[in-house]
Amino acid sequence: MTGDVVNLRQFRKQKARSEKEKQAEQNRLTFGRTKAEKNLTSALNEKAERLLDQGKLEKGEGDDA
Repeated sequence: MTGDVVNLRQFRKQKARSEKEKQAEQNRLTFGRTKAEKNLTSALNEKAERLLDQGKLEKGEGDDA
């Protein structure tokens, strides 16, 4: 009926390590993009913005109608 003896200090450290590893895994999923992927995303965003601006109509000074 006796339970296993557990060192609480070691248990807390192990728990903290596992929590840190979970956080690190989440960060790798969230922020883990290569430089090439970031550059590709940036280039696609710039291209889309240029295409959008090409179709923009600007109001001239004599166009009050």
